[in-house]
Amino acid sequence: MTATPEFVRGVDFVGIPTHDIAAAARFYGDTLGLPRSVYMEDRHFSEYETGNLTLSVYDAEKMGLPHEPNRNPVALHVDDVAATRKLLEERGVSFHGDTLDTGVCHMALFSDPDGNSLMLHHRYAPRHTDL
Repeated sequence: MTATPEFVRGVDFVGIPTHDIAAAARFYGDTLGLPRSVYMEDRHFSEYETGNLTLSVYDAEKMGLPHEPNRNPVALHVDDVAATRKLLEERGVSFHGDTLDTGVCHMALFSDPDGNSLMLHHRYAPRHTDL
């Protein structure tokens, strides 16, 4: 087998569609408490930092694209899923079912106001891979 050289060094951002940039700013900035690094309402997008990945929130329809919410969740790393879930519930976030314990991590699923799937995530056991 021939080794393939690595050229992808990471993921810079994930796009998250919205119908309302101002409402998304309140959700991602105020409710989730993410630092906002860009807000260009006239260009229909804003960006929020998670520490290792930027969430690029944009009005797809105003950019000539269809609005298709992300159904596969963006896993947001937190130190304590239960405590963070309680805080977000107090801020009006509704979760989809109970917090899951997979045996290696805790996960709590919810959506933003536009129906994009998000998850609180915390890995508490080492990752094992079969490479």
